[in-house]
Amino acid sequence: MNYHRVFIQNSYVHIIILSYDRSPIFIDNFELLQQAFENAKYYFDFDVVACCVLPDHIHFIMKPTNIEEYPRIITSIKYYFSRNYVGLESPTYNVNESSPLKIGYKNKREKGIFQHRYYEHTIVDENELNKIIDYIHYNPVKHGYVDKVKNWAYSSFKRFVDKGYYDEDWCDFSAVKDLNYE
Repeated sequence: MNYHRVFIQNSYVHIIILSYDRSPIFIDNFELLQQAFENAKYYFDFDVVACCVLPDHIHFIMKPTNIEEYPRIITSIKYYFSRNYVGLESPTYNVNESSPLKIGYKNKREKGIFQHRYYEHTIVDENELNKIIDYIHYNPVKHGYVDKVKNWAYSSFKRFVDKGYYDEDWCDFSAVKDLNYE
């Protein structure tokens, strides 16, 4: 099966990047991840519209000036993070010991920090953009890291609240959990 990316100029792209073997490394290295994005912005012109960092994966929506550059932007982010990440060299790095680095990673001189591929989806209209932004912001609740979206510090949710796009208690269902429907 041949995979072909879609490049539609002036569109948004939803990206999901996973850590290798779902290792929970991103929160502990959040500042390094921010630096990786800033480094990519130095070389490429793109905006991050929404973002959520979870321990083992990252969701974000980008809008690159040149849509054909988004694969290179992802490569730049992953490269900078990998080059500056010290976890693998550290004796305390705790990769799932039942699954050591695959030989393919070693042969390609990759550190095995990221899953080799990433998920991308070109967003076709404003309705879809809004749904994916909601999905990204709700993701920490979905995975059980917090019970309220506002309690997750590693997302763009607060920025959206500050701009008036969301109420601070968006998707807070704690008030209705105690209702008895009998």
